[in-house]
Amino acid sequence: MKITFLSILPVYLLICSLPAVGYSQSGIIKGRVFNHKNNEPLPYTNIILENNPQKGTSSDLDGNFTLTNVAPGYVRLVASAVGFQKYISEDFLVTNSNAVFVEIPMDETAVTLNAVEIKPSEFTRKEESPVSMQRLTIQEIERSPGSNRDISKVIQSLPGVATGVSYRNDVIVRGGGPSENRFYLDDVEIPNLNHFATQGASGGPVGIINVDFIREVEFLAGAFPAKRGNALSSVLEFTQIDGNKDKFSGRVSLGSSDLALAINGPVTKNSTFLFSYRRSYLQFLFSALGLPFLPTYNDYQFKYKINFGQRNQLSVISIGSLDKNKLNTGISNPDDFQKYLLQSLPASSQWSYTFGIVYKHFRDKGNGTWVFSRNMLNNEQYKYRNNYEVPDSLLLNYKSQESENKFRYEGLTDLVKTRISYGAGLQYAEYNNKTYQQFFVGNEVKPLDYNSYLSLFSWNIFGQASRSFFRDKLLLTLGIRMDANNYSKTMSNMLKQFSPRFSASYGITDKFFLNFNTGRYYQLPAYTSLGYRNNYGTLVNDSLGIRYISSDHFVLGFEFLPGQRSKFSVEGFYKIYNHYPFSVRDSVSLASKGADYTVVGDEPLLPVSKGRSYGVEVLYRNADLFGFNIILSYTYVRSEFTNYFGTYIPSAWDNRNLFNITVGRKFKHNWEIGMKWRFAGGAPYTPWDENKSSIVAAWDVQGRGYLDYSRFNTLRLKSFNQLDLRVDKGFYFKKWSLMLYVDIQNLLNFQAQQPDILVNTQEDGSIVKYVDDGGVERYKLRYIENYTGTILPSIGIMVEF
Repeated sequence: MKITFLSILPVYLLICSLPAVGYSQSGIIKGRVFNHKNNEPLPYTNIILENNPQKGTSSDLDGNFTLTNVAPGYVRLVASAVGFQKYISEDFLVTNSNAVFVEIPMDETAVTLNAVEIKPSEFTRKEESPVSMQRLTIQEIERSPGSNRDISKVIQSLPGVATGVSYRNDVIVRGGGPSENRFYLDDVEIPNLNHFATQGASGGPVGIINVDFIREVEFLAGAFPAKRGNALSSVLEFTQIDGNKDKFSGRVSLGSSDLALAINGPVTKNSTFLFSYRRSYLQFLFSALGLPFLPTYNDYQFKYKINFGQRNQLSVISIGSLDKNKLNTGISNPDDFQKYLLQSLPASSQWSYTFGIVYKHFRDKGNGTWVFSRNMLNNEQYKYRNNYEVPDSLLLNYKSQESENKFRYEGLTDLVKTRISYGAGLQYAEYNNKTYQQFFVGNEVKPLDYNSYLSLFSWNIFGQASRSFFRDKLLLTLGIRMDANNYSKTMSNMLKQFSPRFSASYGITDKFFLNFNTGRYYQLPAYTSLGYRNNYGTLVNDSLGIRYISSDHFVLGFEFLPGQRSKFSVEGFYKIYNHYPFSVRDSVSLASKGADYTVVGDEPLLPVSKGRSYGVEVLYRNADLFGFNIILSYTYVRSEFTNYFGTYIPSAWDNRNLFNITVGRKFKHNWEIGMKWRFAGGAPYTPWDENKSSIVAAWDVQGRGYLDYSRFNTLRLKSFNQLDLRVDKGFYFKKWSLMLYVDIQNLLNFQAQQPDILVNTQEDGSIVKYVDDGGVERYKLRYIENYTGTILPSIGIMVEF
């Protein structure tokens, strides 16, 4: 019996209609208030519920507090203490079954006459990055329509972030490529954010991070702090919760594509743990639907934290994944599209992990953080002609490993009204690659067959200072960073990667701010590029002079905070790229590559491409507009990189117009409804090279056609839009909780245009060959229209105990 969405929808509705048996207001919030700078407890701090100011308490001598009889659901806390800025917490879920533990870090404030009073706001402004920063709470992530609790999809609602078809999670920020972003989980860098990750970039179809453990996300599209390097477009900081300090608790989640178990609890009096495991069941669904590929993914997430008194903390962080994709060659009577995918897609296997130790020591005037981590990626792909797995039919056999061992120290010191951060980092990386691949070059098939090993030492230093002037109306931040490595003489000179950054924020009133940032940022090319060799063992791109990529940022805008729960901002940006790797084989900038499921950068590259992206972003956020939570953003962006002749042409990310609106509302009896509508202007694309593609030897080498790079991005797709709907219902019983949701993607069934597919089969399924006047054997090719998009409903069930 086949189980479908429609068959289980009545069951879902029946459950949702049940009376709220066992409901009560017995939720408990426990927490600790402390000085963010030195971790000292703050006694006598007033803590209230934001949505119910009459319910509150105060912290004891150790900074601890308890709130009882709290109604279940998402809530925020407001904390206030003399000499400290008022603090508004992120959203967090209160249930009857488990107490919630909340950490409240408070920042000191100087009491000065005639100063601009910075009123509390849900939209935090940081000294080190006063512009281009957005903050997402767990409620916004959990309840985001069409995102299925996937953080990579949620951030597509933010200004400057491009959106696209639903099966990719590429992070495209302000016209930059998907390889230009960096991700941190509790201060530990994680190089891979997605399952089936594109090696050399960052995209993939499904996120790795389990949102059950996420407290909040900070998204930086510019003004990167000096402690965060190797990024050109964005930095994402993920902060996890701590484990339950009282008792063991957990959650079982059944989503649209996977089953997950998340548990947490105390280990000792001063330590807690988190652990989760997820496994997908997509292979069964895809097989039943007759799709030509059968993916399976697994992931885990772990955190252990222990406090040694008030001055010392130690955390152990780990996250990893195991992904396999095999071809469904057992399809009977495959259609044209299925045949195309079966011909061109390789089978793949990939695993990755990150393990980190974070030690924090607090002093009276600041703190220090030591981070030790190791991450590793193993990526394997293979492809046989017509999927006949015999040696003579081998087209691709790719095996690669990347590993990084890192140490980083970050120090923070407050001197009167100046905050100084500083530090340094060391890294040792290894890259292995064993590649066999056939190419069609110069009218003949040539094999590329090499083994590569690369070891790389990298080092960096950084410092940053922030200070307020004119009675705290003006905030200035100046940072410096330098990076280097031993790959080449050019890249070993830190002065050649001198990376200054400067930000200014002026408070005209307590609600209106003018903001500015400029900086030069550097990023090391991917290991796939650094370690690429030819058949003779030569490091090709070393001989071609590959070097760090640079990007100069200029950002100017204003921010208006009309109320505690609302924000309106406008930012203009201009980014200038230099030394971007340029493909010798295809004569295009590597900036336009990366949105595929294979590998990026393993080819000859020249560091000669230049680029520019510029535009304006408009953002309006209101957490309580007549009871609605609204995120509305519009971005106009142009993204261009130089071609072989030095002429600027549109990159693959030149969508021009991006518009997103997300609206949600809570109703009585724990009902919530949300809708999200996305619009993106048509992206550029490249037509097929029919002459080269029709050659039998050329086609058979890769099972698909060849793009005509002489006409790179000369065509443009139609615009894209999608409407998503989500309905949530919560049941909070005394010892357990049940959360249900229905999520419907593409409610309007919009068909998104994709580039037409070139196939070598005829409408009747036959393959026609012929010999041209020059004696070259060719296929008779034809085009098939390529539109993607369907109404995609799913149901989620979460049980918390």
